[in-house]
Parts: sequence; structure tokens; C-alpha cells
Amino acid sequence: MFSVKIDQHATTDLHEQVAAEIRRAIADGEAKPGERLPPARDLAAVIGVNTNTVLRALRALRDEGLLEFRRGRGITITGSPERGAVIARAQELVLFARRHGYPPEELAHLIQTLG
Repeated sequence: MFSVKIDQHATTDLHEQVAAEIRRAIADGEAKPGERLPPARDLAAVIGVNTNTVLRALRALRDEGLLEFRRGRGITITGSPERGAVIARAQELVLFARRHGYPPEELAHLIQTLG
């Protein structure tokens, strides 16, 4: 199991910190595609946060395509380290664009134009 470090006093929401740490573990190859994560309740106990915080982070990672939820099989890592790295960079770009007043549609258009 990879380590998840959070800062209870940071301005970043706890679920975002948890998601970022799991994303980092995938990008660094600590957590590999095909591996199963412990149940959210166990992760929450180890990290020291509420189970709902972990579930919110896991759902975000599922929506990014990094995790797969299967009833009876748990949560499996489906994303690759490369995909995790690209997603992390894309999220940074989206935040940067928002701070400078670019809505997602305009950012997507800029990326299509450049690609």
C-alpha cells in the first residue's frame, strides 16, 4: 500500500488532497494498473479522515478514468502512470486557465487549435 499524506490545516479540501495523493501514487508507479485498493473505510482509518472524504476522492478518480468500481471486487486501478501524469497536468492547466478568465470551452478550443 502506498502512503497518503494529508495536511489537516491546508486550504485544499481533504478529498482533493486524498485524490491528489492517489493520483501521485499512480503517476509514480507506486500503485499499478490492475491492483486493488483497500476498502474506503480502511483507507479512511489509515489516513485519519472520514470515510465520505475518501469516497468523494475515489469517485473523482473514477470519473477521471483512473479507478474502476466493481461490486464484489472492490476498487481497481485502471489508469497508467502516464495517464495519471497527463491528467495531473491537465488539471493544472484548467485551474490556471480559470484563474485567468478562460472558460473550459475556450480552453478546449485553444487546445484543439494548437493540436
